[in-house]
Amino acid sequence: MTIIHPTAIVSPKAELGKRVTVGPYTTIGDEVIIHDGVEIRSHCVIEGPTEIGAECKIFPFATIGLDPQDLKYKGERSYLKIGERNIIREHVTIHRGTEGGGGITRVGNDNLFMVGAHVAHDCQIGDHVILANVASLGGHVTIEDHATLGAHVGVHQFCRIGKYAFIGAYAVLVKDALPYATTWGDHARCYGPNFVGLRRKGFTEEQIRIIHRAFRLLLQSKLNTSQAVEAIRAELGGQPEIDYLIAFIESSKRGVAK
Repeated sequence: MTIIHPTAIVSPKAELGKRVTVGPYTTIGDEVIIHDGVEIRSHCVIEGPTEIGAECKIFPFATIGLDPQDLKYKGERSYLKIGERNIIREHVTIHRGTEGGGGITRVGNDNLFMVGAHVAHDCQIGDHVILANVASLGGHVTIEDHATLGAHVGVHQFCRIGKYAFIGAYAVLVKDALPYATTWGDHARCYGPNFVGLRRKGFTEEQIRIIHRAFRLLLQSKLNTSQAVEAIRAELGGQPEIDYLIAFIESSKRGVAK
């Protein structure tokens, strides 16, 4: 049974699934689709076009699906799509896309956005991602699966963060953050594999050894990035983790943090 508090304002154009809870003083605008089992606490604002997947939990004062903070935005139609089982804590802001960025902001499944985190227009976020308190993404940022951002991290527009990356608190990221690695500082630098995180995620010791060897070639040899990539390919190529790491580096447009 869907429960809407008497003080909440829900547009008749919004679509609410089964077992949705809407708390006091929350407002839900036109063209919002909320799937089954979503729990929305008090004082939230959700505008559309926005779709929120099943079993998400949204805490007080979150604002979701509002216009992008982009001076080029002139009111064109754009979208926000949020997957399932996301936890969106107090004061989190997630904005819709822009025409120049493809028109849509996407958030995958099973993510945690802690207090005050910001997801700007046209960001693309995978699954099992954590943004700690007040972590902020500029527009067009891509975060791949299982990445973690510490408190107060700032990510420049168009940057990418690879799978299983860990970005330390207060980092300022202006280049792509390498997968599997620990990166932090202002401006952020890579400090090698995220050993603790990889073990927690179930990587074997052999997988970790191979990743570690790749990072030694990339960060500690006297080779430039292109030369290091070729050395990694020659020595370790064919391993799924290594092939992904090479592809991530070679597809970077902003360069990678080393």
